[in-house]
Amino acid sequence: MLKVASSHRMELPREVIIGDGTLPEIGELYSRLGLAGPALVVTGHKTYDVAGREVGSYISEQGVEVRYVKADKPTIGEVRRVEAIAREMGVKAIIGVGGGSKIDMAKLAASHLGIPMISVPTTASHDGISSPFASIKGLNRPYSVRAEAPTAVLVDMDVIVDSPPRLVASGCGDVVAKFTAVRDWRLAHERNGEYYGQYAASLALMSARLVVRNAERIGNGSREGLRVLMEALISCGVSMSIAGSSRPCSGSEHLFSHALDVIRPGGALHGEQCGVGTIMMAKLHGLRWRKIRSVLATIGAPTDAEGIAATPEQIIRALLMAPEVRPGRYTILNEVRLDEVAAARLAMSTGVIK
Repeated sequence: MLKVASSHRMELPREVIIGDGTLPEIGELYSRLGLAGPALVVTGHKTYDVAGREVGSYISEQGVEVRYVKADKPTIGEVRRVEAIAREMGVKAIIGVGGGSKIDMAKLAASHLGIPMISVPTTASHDGISSPFASIKGLNRPYSVRAEAPTAVLVDMDVIVDSPPRLVASGCGDVVAKFTAVRDWRLAHERNGEYYGQYAASLALMSARLVVRNAERIGNGSREGLRVLMEALISCGVSMSIAGSSRPCSGSEHLFSHALDVIRPGGALHGEQCGVGTIMMAKLHGLRWRKIRSVLATIGAPTDAEGIAATPEQIIRALLMAPEVRPGRYTILNEVRLDEVAAARLAMSTGVIK
């Protein structure tokens, strides 16, 4: 029998717009949401040219004052800089235009200021597009923190299809990770009575299964395949909002990735590392890890240590460190308690190290 969860808020986007050539709709969307005041567009130096400048231009056509912040790395210092500029302007909303890091910075700054945030992704690399969580460096924790879900999400597939294939592969790794994340969540429910939401879990799993089913189309870069991936990433974010936590989307495979970031910062993309972690955690769970590895390979995502710029020693250290990254998050790694020999055997048996 499922335990009843303690009360939690479900913050869901009011609108999600996805399609070909949708970028011009951002101005009308801004007005429709009742955001008549100044707007701050948070973007990157590259994504300003990809979509950021255009987004601001369409909003300004509504008679709205627009200012841009070209942010660098997703640090708490950059978030505070965004907040300071927003306060100075008296902005009514922040629009995040870019990949996962720019959206996360915009999301956290808006959350701190208590104003709406609109998510305009330029890549399909991250499940934070619609989630109420942000991954920011400098907060003394290697994992995501609670923010606010975007008020709206606008996706222009004309922009997404031109994004680098490596970022697409990273997004697939982040979605495929839901197979083990949901298993870890259910395990925590069975062992510790932790709340487990069947709807949120099912939504995350459905997203992962759709990516598996469309692996070839995604790997080929087809518009239809990339739209499936983008919708899966959005659904994963919604599943976290429904769950009230990142549980349906982040488990032992994410802990492995976070540990690897501590051991060897900046070596690979988040989703790439989570995909490799999923292969190993799937074996611990008794899932079809070979199928997962095959899907990642079809998409063009890394499946071994070399693909994520890690040495065998770093992979083993990350496996050992992972359960301590977030002690309150019960996963399969709390069950098996790997030692150095067992960690090496796991990584070798799945082809992650040779």
